[in-house]
Amino acid sequence: MPRQPLYNAAEHPSLHTSSDPYLRPAFSLSSRIGRASWNIVWLLFYRPSPRPLHAWRSALLRLYGAKMGPNCHFYPASKVWAPWNLVCGEQVTAADGAEIYNPAPVTFGGHAILSQDAFVCGATHDYDDPAFPLIAFAMSIGSYAWVCARASVAPGVNLGDGAVLGLGSVATRDLKSWTVYAGVPAVEIKSRQQPELR
Repeated sequence: MPRQPLYNAAEHPSLHTSSDPYLRPAFSLSSRIGRASWNIVWLLFYRPSPRPLHAWRSALLRLYGAKMGPNCHFYPASKVWAPWNLVCGEQVTAADGAEIYNPAPVTFGGHAILSQDAFVCGATHDYDDPAFPLIAFAMSIGSYAWVCARASVAPGVNLGDGAVLGLGSVATRDLKSWTVYAGVPAVEIKSRQQPELR
């Protein structure tokens, strides 16, 4: 069953500022101003911050509307496209180079991990529409899930609790809880032992 996007630029007539749909903005002016402001803050205060200052970077994300649980570890070279669409449980980690492209809300359960250069992609384009509008999906990365280094999660794909997406793999369908996946596209490899959580 096809996923329904949470946001479709074609459904926002106020964005139709050009007769050529390829020249129309995908987001409102206020959204673009917010992202420009966040990019400046990221460049001046987030990116150059010392690696141990996780609380500082969490505070900057909260300043822009992110909901951050305690003890989150977002490293200086991690990127969040729209902090106001980010929801994190406790102890969520985003390593250097990890990128969260979230035009729609993306939620991370407690202890979820994005390793180096992992990519969570929350939007694409409707290539069947001649106007090629941007469409964005709400997504969820479960508690204790792990997106390994250089792995990618495709738009609208959700990871269950404890799911593992292996090194350089691409998830194009939902991943079951406590299961290890690898490959392009990712396929189920084996079950993951579920730890006894305290």
